[in-house]
Amino acid sequence: MRVEASVVPHSRGSRVTLWEIFLTFFVIGATSFGGGVVAYLRNSLVTKKAWLDEDGFMAALEISQALPGLNATNMSVIVGDKLRGPAGAALAFFGMTLPGGIMVLILGVAYASNQNNVEVNAILKGVGAASVGLLLAVTLQIGHKQLEKIGDLTIVAATLLLVSFLHVSLVIVLLTVAPVAIWIYRPRARTDGSRAS
Repeated sequence: MRVEASVVPHSRGSRVTLWEIFLTFFVIGATSFGGGVVAYLRNSLVTKKAWLDEDGFMAALEISQALPGLNATNMSVIVGDKLRGPAGAALAFFGMTLPGGIMVLILGVAYASNQNNVEVNAILKGVGAASVGLLLAVTLQIGHKQLEKIGDLTIVAATLLLVSFLHVSLVIVLLTVAPVAIWIYRPRARTDGSRAS
C-alpha cells in the first residue's frame, strides 16, 4: 500500500541521508523501549526533524495501525520509504528494531538470573507505571482533536468500560463499537444535495 506524498510534506526541501534515517529510528527504538513509542515518534518526526506535519503524522499512524505488525515498525517503513525509497524503508526498519532486539536479549538473560529479586521486580513495576503515564500524555496530545465532542467521549467511555471494567473481549468490543462509530461519523448529504467532506 502506497502512502500519499502529503504524509511527508517537508521531505522535498532537502534530501535526507540514509545514515540520518537509520540513526533517527535507531534512537527512537532505543529510547522508546518499554512503551510510549508513539510519543517518541511524534517528537522526532514532527517536532525535531519536521519530516511530518501533524496531519501527516496522524495519517501515517492510522495506516500503521491498520496494517499487520507493530505500529512503530510500520511507521518506520512508511516514513523511510517516502524519504528515500526502499533503501530508506529498510534502514528505518533496522534502525527501529535493532535496539529493541539487543535489549530484549540482554534483559532476557539478566531477568532469567534475577527473576526472584525484589528490587528487579520493583524496577519493572516502576517502568510499567511510567510507560502508562507516557502513553496517556501522548494520547491527549495527538488525540485532543478527536475528543472535543460528547459523541467522541461517549465512544471512548463505552470502550473503556467494556474492556477495562467488564473485561469484554477486545474483538467483541471492536465488532460492536466500531460499526456504531462508523455509522455516527458516516458522510451525510448537505441540504444543497452535495456530500459533506
